[in-house]
Amino acid sequence: MYLKMILENSEDIIAKANEEREKWKKIWFTNWCFDILHPWHIETFKRAKEYCDILFVALNWDKSPYWKTKPWRPIHNETHRSIILDSIKYIDYVVPFDEETPIKRIEEVKPDYLFKGWDYKAEDVVWYKEVTENWWEVVIIPTVEWYSTTNSVNKILWNK
Repeated sequence: MYLKMILENSEDIIAKANEEREKWKKIWFTNWCFDILHPWHIETFKRAKEYCDILFVALNWDKSPYWKTKPWRPIHNETHRSIILDSIKYIDYVVPFDEETPIKRIEEVKPDYLFKGWDYKAEDVVWYKEVTENWWEVVIIPTVEWYSTTNSVNKILWNK
């Protein structure tokens, strides 16, 4: 199966980020599990892409510690989530990670900006200190409406 933008190893990630930077592209970065995509995710990607040339999205791989608190998830495995993200026109590259945080991927990409959705405060982002110490910025993208993957799963499973 051909995925146009999944970069799984550090060498490929660094090479692609450097290639884009040499073209003077403005690079943005975000991360999450993206287990079940909903309109909030798409709107956030769309708004981020209005400000950047290249968008890297880090994806929690199935072995990521994130899932330990959600034993019944992920609903979709890492391959399926990668395929879904691969189809979104606003995303340029998907970079999976197994660690607790995506700081290794951030250091490889060296983006100009990192962004999260409106449900975060910039200074509360786990890697805020590391990012701002390296002259990068954390940007909060406002979105129009609140959606929740957990709420969607509850509705599907328990009609709540």
